[in-house]
Amino acid sequence: MRAVRALALCAGLVPGAAPAQDTAATAAATVEQPRSFGHVLGDVLTQRVLLEHAGRPLTPRSLPTAARVDLWFERRPARVETDAQGRRWLVLDYQLMNAPRVLSAVALPALRLASRSGPTLALPAWPVSIAPLTPAQAFGTGDLQPLRPDRPIAPLPTAAIERQAWLALAALLGVLLAWMAWCVWRNTWEARRLPFAQAWRALRRIDDPAGAQAWRIVHRALNSCAGRVVHGGASLHRFLDQAPHLRPLQAQLEDFYRASTQRFFALDAAQTTPPYPLAPLSRALRDAEERHRR
Repeated sequence: MRAVRALALCAGLVPGAAPAQDTAATAAATVEQPRSFGHVLGDVLTQRVLLEHAGRPLTPRSLPTAARVDLWFERRPARVETDAQGRRWLVLDYQLMNAPRVLSAVALPALRLASRSGPTLALPAWPVSIAPLTPAQAFGTGDLQPLRPDRPIAPLPTAAIERQAWLALAALLGVLLAWMAWCVWRNTWEARRLPFAQAWRALRRIDDPAGAQAWRIVHRALNSCAGRVVHGGASLHRFLDQAPHLRPLQAQLEDFYRASTQRFFALDAAQTTPPYPLAPLSRALRDAEERHRR
C-alpha cells in the first residue's frame, strides 16, 4: 500500500499533492550578438545582454569569470555598461585564440545568468564562421608560389655618412694638433719666462758649471722668483713661506746659501770650499717650478 501511495503521489493522482517545480524560472535573454562571419585569429567578438525582464531591471548574482571556454575562444572579464536610455547591459568579450585550417563554423557558448530577484536569463549558443589566415596550399601558378625568393635589398646611400665621418675625423685631428701646438708653445714660453727654467738652460750652456758665473745664475733665479734679494736664514724662510712648493728643497737651499757664503766671503775660500752640485739643485728647482705651474 505504501508503494502504491508513493507512486500515486509522484503521478499527482492523490488530492492535495502538486508536482515538484523549479523555484527559479528561466527566461530568454535579450542579446545583441556579434557579426556571424568574417572572423580570423585575434578578433574579439562582443555579446551584450540586457539586464531586464518584463521591464524590470535584473541584478546578476555573479558575473561570468574570465576563462578559456573551448578550443577557439577565451572569455575576457565581464563588465556592466549603461546606455543613453539608462538601461544596463552585461558585456561579454570573446577573443578568438586559434586559426582553423579551412573555413569553419563554431559557436559562442551558451550561458545561463542567474539573477538576485528574477528569472534566470538564458543565452543560446551563437554560431559564427572563422577563417584561416592563409590558404592551406598556394595556388602554384604564376607568381603565386608556396615560397618566394629573397628580395634583394638595395644598399643604402652612405656618401653623406662617409663625408660627415671624414669631417669629424678632420676636426678631431685639428683639435689634437692645436692642443699639441699649444703644449709645445706653453712649454717653450715658460722655459723662457720662468726663472728656474731659464737658470737650468743657462747652466747647460756655460763651460764651467761650478764657476762663479753658475753661482750667480742660480742666485739671480732665486731672487727673480722671490721678487727681492734672498739671503740665507730668516730671508730664506720668508721666501719659502711665499713659495711653499719649494719647501721640500729647504735643506738643499740652506746648504746652497751656506756654501755660497763660504765661497764668496771666506778668506780662504779657494782652499776650504768643496765643489757644490749646482746642476742637481737647479734641476730640482726647475722640476718643482713646473709641477707648481701645471
